[in-house]
Amino acid sequence: MFPGATAPQQNQSQNRIENQRENSMRVASRVRILAALLLAAGAMQSVSAADPDKKEIRFGATAGPYADQIRYGIKPILEGRGYKVTIVEFSDYVQPNLALADGALDANAFQHSVYLKTFSADRKLQLSEVIHVPTAPIGIYSRKHKALSDVKPGATVSLPNDPTNLARAIAILQQIGWITLKPGTDAVRASERDIAGNPHKLKLVQLEAAQLPRSLDDVDYAFVNGNFALASGLKLTSALALEKIPDYYMNLVAVKTSDLNKPFVAEIRDAYRSAAFKAVTQQRFAGFVVPAYQK
Repeated sequence: MFPGATAPQQNQSQNRIENQRENSMRVASRVRILAALLLAAGAMQSVSAADPDKKEIRFGATAGPYADQIRYGIKPILEGRGYKVTIVEFSDYVQPNLALADGALDANAFQHSVYLKTFSADRKLQLSEVIHVPTAPIGIYSRKHKALSDVKPGATVSLPNDPTNLARAIAILQQIGWITLKPGTDAVRASERDIAGNPHKLKLVQLEAAQLPRSLDDVDYAFVNGNFALASGLKLTSALALEKIPDYYMNLVAVKTSDLNKPFVAEIRDAYRSAAFKAVTQQRFAGFVVPAYQK
């Protein structure tokens, strides 16, 4: 008995204690059940996040034709198959691969295989090629001259400053006879150090690829990547010369290597190979060099 308590009072106190104990047990049980449900929900979300049958694709591309290929050709096909496609546009050649490697993107389309391999090796990234896409060639443009034959001694020529596209431009300079390269030079790795002869005493100015269209007012000739040429309002047909693109300079779709065999990647590949995308290419991207699957 509690000190000073009568038998009825003691029984009432014991009943209250038992009721409180039962209530506490019920509350604890509910908490355990709720925690289990939350853990289960979290596990389901984790499974969903890792689901290979994902239905949302974040697709990165440089602004201009490669973003437009996705917008007008690929996105409608994928969305017709139940995917939600978000296009993220970039104005440089660095961030699209970093965003892909970090998981902010699921795929990107802006680069050729030489650039992809070089960038991935330099940054230790695990990125892989999926499929080639219709590619706008590098062109030589001028607002001061109407032909390559107008080149004068000391002419200024702007070139892309990233190593792989600089090598492309230098190879073209040799092809048109404006420079000669040292014997044994690897065309894929050529730089200004490999120039053996410069009979016109050209002044070569290296700029970020996105800045090359703007340089046209200040230089005699500019080598402009096709995507930036079109994005700036230039027409491929207005180029004084266009590059003949080898396969290793064809642009491509890239994904993380760990995603390469996932269903959404197979769907992207299939969309590019479709008759519907070929029709869009013919209607909107005349003058582009097309991959073998569109020939």
